[in-house]
Amino acid sequence: MKILVLYDYPPSPGGLATQGDLLYKGLLELGVDAHAVHFESAQEKEWYYRWFKPDVVVGIGYWGHTPELILHPQSHGVLPVPWLVADGYIANYQEVLNKLPLILVTSNWVKEMYVRDGINPENIEVLPVGCNTDSFIPFNKNDPKIVAVREALGISPDQLMILTVGGDAASKGAREVMEALALIDDSSLNWKYVCKVWPQPRTRAQNLLDMELAEKLGLDKKIFYATNTISRNFVPYLIGACDIYAAPSRLEGFGMPQVEAGACGKPVLGINAMGMLDTLIHDKTAFLAEVAEKIIAKEVVLGKESGFEKNHKIIFDTPRTVDYRADVQDIAKYLSRLMKDESLRNKMGEEGRKRVVENFDYRVVAKRFLQILENKIGIG
Repeated sequence: MKILVLYDYPPSPGGLATQGDLLYKGLLELGVDAHAVHFESAQEKEWYYRWFKPDVVVGIGYWGHTPELILHPQSHGVLPVPWLVADGYIANYQEVLNKLPLILVTSNWVKEMYVRDGINPENIEVLPVGCNTDSFIPFNKNDPKIVAVREALGISPDQLMILTVGGDAASKGAREVMEALALIDDSSLNWKYVCKVWPQPRTRAQNLLDMELAEKLGLDKKIFYATNTISRNFVPYLIGACDIYAAPSRLEGFGMPQVEAGACGKPVLGINAMGMLDTLIHDKTAFLAEVAEKIIAKEVVLGKESGFEKNHKIIFDTPRTVDYRADVQDIAKYLSRLMKDESLRNKMGEEGRKRVVENFDYRVVAKRFLQILENKIGIG
């Protein structure tokens, strides 16, 4: 079997690039004849179509990438299998997507979003994102690499480090975490909350708002924002340096950092909704705070990135949930338990590691991908 994988290649540190790269590596390790190419590189894609002659082209992205992931291979007589994430509202390309024999999505919640917005559920299969469990491993707290990370972040050996990683921190629930930390009235707890975000204009503006909240809550000296560029090679050590991984995300189609935290043996604090229902087990590998609020939209404005003219407005017949907010009291309750109980943190971390190795290791995901191809479209 010959498979061409379309994604952000060579991979950037982003989630979609990692998703595609781990599938590609998993296929190679399983002995599959596979190649990778950037999803936007029309000339190079056509080059592979002509000489490699793939049996299938799997493309990683969201529905707005339909022209690059689906229409382009089809125009050259090659079968596309998109592996898609959700992006709020599936506003276009329903006709194209519904004609495909197979669509992969990253979680059951993402499948629900596509079905809600007009995609036939019969040919949608859930394939979780893989995790490199050889890189994301439990580290000894005295490992010099872990010690160096904590020192660089200003974390003392006796401090608890709570960590959130994201493009921006607010979308991962950091503001709710801050409000919860302000509710925990225990002066004996020595902690620091670190938010690792990516340097970009949108993030800088959000960081200022977040730090204004931290100052208002009286926590500005206990919260640290790290905004420098890092590679994927550094992420396992960053996560390995924390004691608790907190990300009760506002919108999460899968939750790759939460899974990576589990692989590192860290207890996770999430939200009882969306993709985390597939990846985390409440009271075993994580604590899932209940949903306190759903943010509802009656309309959306889209543009060329979604296949429309600029400022194209869509008014929903039925208002859509576009964001969630985790219950702050729940977050405070669970954080307090984890901060006060090292044995609980260790136990949940061990269970988290076991679950990730069994279900989300990138080689397990690659095998599942091949099984789906064989079962659904007879390629194997």
